[in-house]
Amino acid sequence: MTLYARFAAHIDAVLDSLVAAGDLPADLDRRNVTVEPPRDASHGDLATNAAMVLAKPAGANPRALAEKVAAGLGAIDEVASVEVAGPGFINMRLTDGTWRDELAAIEDDGADYGRSAMGAGHVVNVEYVSANPTGPMHMGHCRGAVVGDALASLLEYAGHKVIREYYVNDAGGQVDVLARSTHLRYREALGEDIGAIPEGLYPGDYLVPVGQALAAEFGSKYVGAAEGEWLKLFRTRAVAAMIEMIKADLALLGIHHDLFSSEAELQAAGKPEAAEKWLRERGFVYDGVLEAPKGETPEDWEPVELPLFRSTQFGDDQDRPIRKSDGSWTYFGADLAYHFQKAQSADALIDIWGADHAGTVKRIQAAVAALTEGKTRFDVKLVQMVRLLRGGEPVKMSKRSGNFVTLADVVNEVGKDVVRFTMLTRKADAQMDFDFAKVVEASKDNPVFYVQYAHARIRSVNRKAAETGIVCEKADLSLLDGEELKLVKLAAQFPRIVESAAFAREPHRIAFYLFDLAAAFHALWNMGNDAPERRFLMANDPATTCARLFLANAIGQIIRNGLAIMGVAAVEEMQ
Repeated sequence: MTLYARFAAHIDAVLDSLVAAGDLPADLDRRNVTVEPPRDASHGDLATNAAMVLAKPAGANPRALAEKVAAGLGAIDEVASVEVAGPGFINMRLTDGTWRDELAAIEDDGADYGRSAMGAGHVVNVEYVSANPTGPMHMGHCRGAVVGDALASLLEYAGHKVIREYYVNDAGGQVDVLARSTHLRYREALGEDIGAIPEGLYPGDYLVPVGQALAAEFGSKYVGAAEGEWLKLFRTRAVAAMIEMIKADLALLGIHHDLFSSEAELQAAGKPEAAEKWLRERGFVYDGVLEAPKGETPEDWEPVELPLFRSTQFGDDQDRPIRKSDGSWTYFGADLAYHFQKAQSADALIDIWGADHAGTVKRIQAAVAALTEGKTRFDVKLVQMVRLLRGGEPVKMSKRSGNFVTLADVVNEVGKDVVRFTMLTRKADAQMDFDFAKVVEASKDNPVFYVQYAHARIRSVNRKAAETGIVCEKADLSLLDGEELKLVKLAAQFPRIVESAAFAREPHRIAFYLFDLAAAFHALWNMGNDAPERRFLMANDPATTCARLFLANAIGQIIRNGLAIMGVAAVEEMQ
């Protein structure tokens, strides 16, 4: 059990003893009791809000309750001192031996240090990317792809079972446009001069090989045929080819989905009808007429009775139609059915959406709340677009794609790890610039480099120690002093960072933490520039060297563990 988990258990045990003594009622909700580092390190090593959270429901004075909790915590061997601050915060200082023991635990747990059972095996469906199957991945898809994939890994590391899902939007008008664009390339493959691509069709040359394959298979059979004879076939073949292209593009980023769900198959299987029936039986769908849109006059507005979902019952600003006047499904009606399907096999749902879909969040949250009777946690994570720059100037578009920069081009230029790490250096809903020059810059202003450099530096000092003839069979951790134990205190936060990031569904917290850890490591390393006795490698003091190498290797282990969650490899040396 890692340090923060252990102290959470210590606090629970103290609270149990107060219940047994009659100082606290037995039925208090302790879920908001926390143990974390104090904001000001001068206040101690750990702080708990137990008295502040529990005093009011217990009918107790916070300060008086804090004194009782502090007395119980002060009896623990690992605690050097406890003090009550302000109205009832409790600050603890731990013994140096406790931190040395935690350092040894990092070594013992290795790749599992920070892994949590918090998720208790609950199944989380993470749906991400879900780009229309009409072309290759572009950088507009990249950030959501990385955020979704890193979040899935984070949740697995925190003890959940995860389903990585891609929703294929293959039932809309855009796939008919794709089929017509493919038919044009099919005719081109048979020798026809197609000239400029007509407005409204997809212009990129990625459809050329699809057209060539169809020409090789069917010859000129569909050249002059009516659209009705070839549209469905060309649509099916083109979508399949695009999905394979999308999978190949995502593989460049190390992304692989467990499930590709088809919108067309969903509708063919009658899932929207089943969802509507389920909702009607519970009074969540009714037939009604929407109010006229703002600004419309009675002459412009024709009221039509439509099946409406009662989304206002769940906080939306108006009820939403699930079918159009012609009986076909609205986007919302189809999405509602899709989420109903996902909820059948998961305890929680997460959607990673582009920020341009912000307006539809409330209605789909309302739908999931109704469809799962409020039992399924549902999060929508909005991801802002990425602005591509080169030396501060906007990047020109790709000719191959027709009108955008492909993900493959970016990954091939700067590498998978740089792309993945960079996409997690800002909160998902914050604007981001991706400057090709900056992301490969060897400076502390580049988080990718700074974290990777810390790991490479640790590997390098181990190699140099071996060259010097220092062999560390055992390390005497009592030789580590206060400056070095500060780094251990930061390293020991990794497990709680994992749990908090998983709970908040925010994988960028791992990147932020790794940057802070790397910065602290570099700062400790750089002390040796001015003070030789602070260096990690001292040929004339093998014992101290071995203790510091033990510390360095623990930091390296945590960097590897964090980077693995992010889907980034830790480098052995900087090129």
